[in-house]
Amino acid sequence: MTRLAQLLALVVAVFSVTTGLARAEDPVLSPELKSIEVTDHRGERIDGSLRFTDHTGKSVTLSDYLDGERPVLFTLNYFRCRVVCSVQLNGLADGLAPLDWVPGGDNFQVVTVSIDPNEKATDAADKRAKVLDALGKGDDVGWHFLTGDELQIRALAAQLGISYAYDAEQDQYAHPGVVVFVTPDGRIAQYVYGLTYLPRDLKFGLIEAGEGKIGNPVEQIYLSCFSYDPSIGRYGPFAFGIMRLGGIMTMLVLGGILLFWFRRERKRSAVDQAKRLGHQTEQPAEAT
Repeated sequence: MTRLAQLLALVVAVFSVTTGLARAEDPVLSPELKSIEVTDHRGERIDGSLRFTDHTGKSVTLSDYLDGERPVLFTLNYFRCRVVCSVQLNGLADGLAPLDWVPGGDNFQVVTVSIDPNEKATDAADKRAKVLDALGKGDDVGWHFLTGDELQIRALAAQLGISYAYDAEQDQYAHPGVVVFVTPDGRIAQYVYGLTYLPRDLKFGLIEAGEGKIGNPVEQIYLSCFSYDPSIGRYGPFAFGIMRLGGIMTMLVLGGILLFWFRRERKRSAVDQAKRLGHQTEQPAEAT
């Protein structure tokens, strides 16, 4: 065996051992953890009477946030989680930061509910402070962090269509990364999946959930160029919508050109008529 062949054999052996150790250390998921999923409940209404405690220690119900005017973004997380939940909440903050709209303003609110019934208002307040720091829009924003008892949490999760499970060995919760868009009157409008979020997807979801109450006419037209794909929970270009927008733009351009020529011809006709009238009034004066 040549020196090169010996070296290759050593590399293969080391790779086999290290990958084998990595597989051996991978946690074996229980059947409950493997069943984590999101069930599409779009169009269904959530119960506004479900009661929780906010980050200030105040008792609240979901109807306090479903005011009939603004859509609400819901997320289910838990606050002592330092990995997945932190990545998701910071990803949501990063996606919301570029928007002109501020949570709690005239446009929308955000509600994050802990799925761990053992967490308290102090845990919610600590997590909120860190997430709002990532958002960068100050502390006076409408992003509410709630805790509650297990019955209320389970009821909300079931209505949102989000399953989760507690792994006692790992002492952590498994849950999907998803943002749920809810209409002002409490109906589920849309889901956007992932741990990071495009500002465009968040804005489109808010415009749809807002049912025409937020977003200017230009944004509404722009939304028509994209369609929601429920299989991936994202918005993508919509060919017919783009063609329709192209048709609208063509009509506007042609209309502008026609209006320009129409006004130009009217002005020219008015000038010609004024000249003719002036010529007619000058002839009698010359005769006298």
